Amino acid sequence: QVQLVESGGGLVQAGGSLRVSCAASGTIFSINAMGWYRQAPGKQRELVASITSGGSTNYADSVKGRFTISRDNAKNTVALQMNSLKPEDTAVYYCNAEVLRRSWSSPRDYWGQGTQVTVSS
Repeated sequence: QVQLVESGGGLVQAGGSLRVSCAASGTIFSINAMGWYRQAPGKQRELVASITSGGSTNYADSVKGRFTISRDNAKNTVALQMNSLKPEDTAVYYCNAEVLRRSWSSPRDYWGQGTQVTVSS
């Protein structure tokens, strides 16, 4: 199996910073894209940022210039540095990874359990 374990998050005032991290473990041959999604109460889960194994990044328009995604391929980790946080960034943040468990297997999506980020005004 594959597990994604998130850490970080918490409560911060508007304008502050937080960092969330995620580590993938288990039977892993390789990981394609890794990313962060978020879901606010009453809203659909949305992509925040993603990064390929080669380091290409993609960001939601709402976080461009404020959030930075990074990954360590050797450690199978991904992190999201969040600066200039706004109350509208409040959500549960989920780590996602597209994992190949074997060289011959098809990639499959795995998700972390989610970590709460709350930004107070």
